[in-house]
Amino acid sequence: MENLLFLEDIPPYSLTFFRWLAVWLILLPFTYKEILKNKNDIFNSLPLLFFLGLMTIGLFVPFVYTALQYTQVINASLFNTAIPAAIILFCFIFKFEKTNFFQLLGLLVSTLGVLVIITRSDLNVLLNLDFNVGDIWMVAAVICWGLYSTFLKKLKLKISLFSTVQVLCTCGLFFAFPQFLYEYSQGAVVNINKNFLYVIIYTAIFPSIVSYSCWTGAISIIGANRAGIFVSLIPLFSTGMAIFLFDEQFKLYHLIASILIIIGLFLSNKKIHNVKS
Repeated sequence: MENLLFLEDIPPYSLTFFRWLAVWLILLPFTYKEILKNKNDIFNSLPLLFFLGLMTIGLFVPFVYTALQYTQVINASLFNTAIPAAIILFCFIFKFEKTNFFQLLGLLVSTLGVLVIITRSDLNVLLNLDFNVGDIWMVAAVICWGLYSTFLKKLKLKISLFSTVQVLCTCGLFFAFPQFLYEYSQGAVVNINKNFLYVIIYTAIFPSIVSYSCWTGAISIIGANRAGIFVSLIPLFSTGMAIFLFDEQFKLYHLIASILIIIGLFLSNKKIHNVKS
């Protein structure tokens, strides 16, 4: 099967900009009244909103797109399963949520799983710093998403999920637009055709509007640490799709890393029960 991936034909920062511009245009008719009604609260939260927009739209999204140009889809998906560990680490550092022993142990085990991916179970890779550049981009993306999810809990706007995504999108476009202009100035021109439009519509609706709304709602209800456990479902779906659609091979180090990361996730979400005498 031929490895056909539309993302390879669209420059990463251009894809990020047009994806979120489409989100902004789609949501505007449904959110502008509520946003105008709550403009004072939104204005007071601008520093946090711009930080969140930078971490997700300005950095995380283009980092992932860039990584996919160099590394396997399976690798990228397994790196995403380290996001819960990153969230726990940042919640612990900034003291946003309580962290117990099992969460820290899970962080350690998950990190070991990430190292297995980077080194491909070859210690010489780590010793010689012979990293795949795509894997390094994914590490940066995981850090950005961890910071985004951690600080998202601090956002206290009393508006709908769609309006929240619209506001975050607006702030994020302030970072995505200059990146797009720079990429365009370097000769990375977007080929606007039917496939490009399909990609933009799909990424705007499902990975953006739907998933960001669900993620924002989940964190506001159950917190960043507990919401992060569901990221472990990513390799279950993406690995199967990568093998079926892109003819990638599932190797032993993928299995070892998956087991370590999933064990780390279960440990991270284990609660300590107090025993009364």
